[in-house]
Amino acid sequence: MCGIVGYVGKQQAAPILIRGLRMLEYRGYDSAGIAVGEDGAVDVRKRVGRIENLEQLLNQQQPKGTVGIGHTRWATHGQPSDENAHPHADCTGNFVVVHNGIIENYAQLRNELTARGHRFASETDTEVIAHLIEDMYDGDLVNTVRRAVARLQGAYALVVMTRHEPDKIVAVKQASPLIVGLGAEENFLASDIPALLPYTTRVIPLEEHEMAVLTRDGVQLMTVEGDAIHREPLVVTWDPGQAERGGYEHFMLKEIHEQPQAIRDTLTGRIRPDGSGVVLDEVDLDPEWVRQLRAVHLVACGTAYHAGLVGGRLIERLAGIPVWNEVASEYRYRDPLVDERTLLVVISQSGETADTLSAMREAKRRGARVLAVTNVVGSSVAREADDVIYTWAGPEIAVASTKAYTTQLVALTLLAIRLAEITGHTDEAERRRLLEAVKALPQAVEEALQVEDDIRRAGVLTRQWKDAFFIGRGLDYFSALEGQLKLKEISYIHAEAYAAGELKHGTLALIEEGTPVVALLTQPDLTEKMISNIEEVRARGAEVFYIASRSLQDRVLNAQHIFWVPDVHPYLMPVVAAVPMQLLAYYAAVNRGNDVDKPRNLAKSVTVE
Repeated sequence: MCGIVGYVGKQQAAPILIRGLRMLEYRGYDSAGIAVGEDGAVDVRKRVGRIENLEQLLNQQQPKGTVGIGHTRWATHGQPSDENAHPHADCTGNFVVVHNGIIENYAQLRNELTARGHRFASETDTEVIAHLIEDMYDGDLVNTVRRAVARLQGAYALVVMTRHEPDKIVAVKQASPLIVGLGAEENFLASDIPALLPYTTRVIPLEEHEMAVLTRDGVQLMTVEGDAIHREPLVVTWDPGQAERGGYEHFMLKEIHEQPQAIRDTLTGRIRPDGSGVVLDEVDLDPEWVRQLRAVHLVACGTAYHAGLVGGRLIERLAGIPVWNEVASEYRYRDPLVDERTLLVVISQSGETADTLSAMREAKRRGARVLAVTNVVGSSVAREADDVIYTWAGPEIAVASTKAYTTQLVALTLLAIRLAEITGHTDEAERRRLLEAVKALPQAVEEALQVEDDIRRAGVLTRQWKDAFFIGRGLDYFSALEGQLKLKEISYIHAEAYAAGELKHGTLALIEEGTPVVALLTQPDLTEKMISNIEEVRARGAEVFYIASRSLQDRVLNAQHIFWVPDVHPYLMPVVAAVPMQLLAYYAAVNRGNDVDKPRNLAKSVTVE
């Protein structure tokens, strides 16, 4: 999500910055810009849209200078526009900033600075940083940045330059990645390694709460408190393709591993510091109207529909509001019973899904209020909805959705808790327990990723699979639906998901010796019934692959293959259960020699009905 580059040296900075931004295009962006310093001034150039638009601007007059920073923006605060593009400057143009992430307390800081006479030119949270540094500048940029950072709340990476100290750039890492590149009489900075490889293979990744001061002559590392750090550089041996994928073989595998951070980003600023409730500043739901709701309709396609099934169940259980789930391509053809006492929740990774847009427009025509869950600021869904919850998953390059799905689950969980706060259907103690579990989700997903070696070995077995069945009960059934979709869309193995209690109503006829069955066992209240269903398929010769909670490790499960996932709150188990199913699909596709990131006949954003 967004790309940062920086350069200090003996060459002209602008071409190096543009090349670096080009190397980061795979991260996704909606605008781009650079700032170059020389002769006591900082020249800022930026444009909405592709890097080509920025290059056309630069061709009119190339900025001169050997120090500069650049940025490709994926919109968060403020629509994609020239004004909202990075870099951002203060009132005087003396201080320039690029930034990835979210500043949670930007509104408070903006109000303070406005009261002191600062004038803002954009809608972004980033511009606050530039004005704050201008306001606090004491003649020492490093010291000023340290003091300014102490006032910022959120997850971010930021880089600052000023005409007052034209020989340096200062960088800070807080959650978002930043990597220093070491050269000869020149040094570099980027948010990912590909932007550095044309110039150096010697890199130093910054760690949490660290700063770097780059000059032509060297790099100083320190903590944000000012303590010096000494760290040897790493030597990168990746080829350019590997570099774009962070060393992973495919984007899908990279994005599976990015899920802990994507969930952290989605949660940032959305849970009160004392854990007492949910903060959804972008959602304006009148409490009296919520209490009078007749129904919540959740509408989506594919993976987003599966996320909606989980979200709908949580809304019913936590908020006590009746829920209807529907695939978007069918919704408007069923003459839905919708009026002004209906909340329609549409879910779309791209925000451009044609069927979802059509369903949304039909519901709005009938009087429903629309809340969108999407990953793309400025998308059609985001523009046309009454309220939006953004999933800060960052760009997803692989066609098969992974981190977009798990962040949708997290966003819908937050929505369910917020509705419960209004309706009072769930008591405060239970809501607090659930929020504590939500805050621990990133760590739980990191633990779930530890099953990868076991699944890599099991993936070899899938070469012989022609059919596979996924079974589960309750929320596990919804997880099974997503698991079977992942498997078939990239491995091309025919797969079906069933509510385990339905096996005896026909599906058992398809189970024979060696039939692979993936069984989910993560819902404590359904454990005994689920084990009985698994025994039914085992008795007919099925080869069972369990995805089970670690709390069941003392049980005799009679399984050939068990992939353990960490125990979290039962309502959150679909998030951790997604990880082994994503990995199983991935390694099945790899073992069959398929194009993992671009499966046949499929597209990332479905913009036709």
